[in-house]
Amino acid sequence: MGILTTLFLLMLVYSVINLIAILNSKDGDILKVRSRLAHIKAIGLFSVITGIFGQLIGLYEAFSMIEKAMDISPAIIIGGIKISMITPLYGIVIYLISIAIWLVLDLVASKKG
Repeated sequence: MGILTTLFLLMLVYSVINLIAILNSKDGDILKVRSRLAHIKAIGLFSVITGIFGQLIGLYEAFSMIEKAMDISPAIIIGGIKISMITPLYGIVIYLISIAIWLVLDLVASKKG
């Protein structure tokens, strides 16, 4: 979760830097700034992939413990699977926010240019 939060903050900082670049740019520079906006979506997508990877690592460790214990109730297994869904959901939320920010910045850049 710490890695995902770091990616989220990185995406926000990068978005603010690009917003400032859009507002301060001249007509010729706006194309260069718009091409950098795709990095915002890329950071969001990387967050989704990181969340899924985190879930897979957690599930692997949980299944290893279940294999050792041999006698686990289904409620405990379902509870663990429910907890393992937090990281991909957090990654997806970050991706959705990055798409929304990208759309807004691209709209501002297109009106500026």
